[in-house]
Amino acid sequence: MSDRDSTEEQPQGQGADLVMEDSGSEPELRSQEEEGDMRGDVQELATKTLHIQSKKYYLDVKQNRRGRFLKIAEVPGRGPKKRLTLRMPAAAELRDYLTDFSEHYAQLGPANPDNIKEDGRIKSEQIISDNRRYYLDLKENNRGRFLKISQTGDRGPRIQIAVPAQGLVEFKNALTELLDEFGTDDPSDESQTPLPKSSQFWVENKHFFFDVGSNYRGTYMRISEVQPRTQYRTSITIPEKAWSRFRDTFTDYCSKMDELKIAHQNGGPSSPSVPEGDEASGSVDHGDHGDHRELEEEGGSATASQEAD
Repeated sequence: MSDRDSTEEQPQGQGADLVMEDSGSEPELRSQEEEGDMRGDVQELATKTLHIQSKKYYLDVKQNRRGRFLKIAEVPGRGPKKRLTLRMPAAAELRDYLTDFSEHYAQLGPANPDNIKEDGRIKSEQIISDNRRYYLDLKENNRGRFLKISQTGDRGPRIQIAVPAQGLVEFKNALTELLDEFGTDDPSDESQTPLPKSSQFWVENKHFFFDVGSNYRGTYMRISEVQPRTQYRTSITIPEKAWSRFRDTFTDYCSKMDELKIAHQNGGPSSPSVPEGDEASGSVDHGDHGDHRELEEEGGSATASQEAD
């Protein structure tokens, strides 16, 4: 099971609901932007309402002290409202992918319930924006075709919405109108130093993610390990001021490990010297814990956290 699929939805056919699983209770689904709404420091710039089959969708462009963003809310015929948020550049990527998905859907023939893949996936894409990832999956089952949009981030549960495939063009057109009016650039980026892109890699059966982000407290790197079977994520956040110390300490241990291997192969001593400044046990100095906590997102976790992704 991949990082994008921790649960499975049950879409239905024309004129019925696309039933999605709960991604958490209403308080758990509140993003930082929504918390800003509650504090009254978010300005609503525009909104569009869509009715697709028996569902209602709200597309809202808002602005807070960190810049403009798009909030998408899905109101199903039954069940809780689901919301996800994107910065304007990510919303522009979503618009472009919606174009691709709608064109691909238009070229598909009639659905064959007897010839559906086990995971139902037809086409997939991914958007990475700061420390958030958005998975776009055009899927089908014996009840119909739909686009599933999943948002994951540093904290909180996975957020998912589903759009019936018949409504992709209408959804894309509404998003395009908002982007044409308010632009695809984030004004807050103009005064910020560009950040490196996120990266990830596998080591045996372990999946590691490296995400660089920033807030009004500074720049930080989040290193996460995702268990492929359970989809639990364990993360640490490192403030930029400590990066060089982590690099030097890690490089030093790599050198010491190489010395150990060579000494072992040659039948020499088996214990290397401990890196200067470290304890005899080889532990890394944790003097920057206070800086670390200050860099966490508001309402975020402590130094290390384990969460269901």
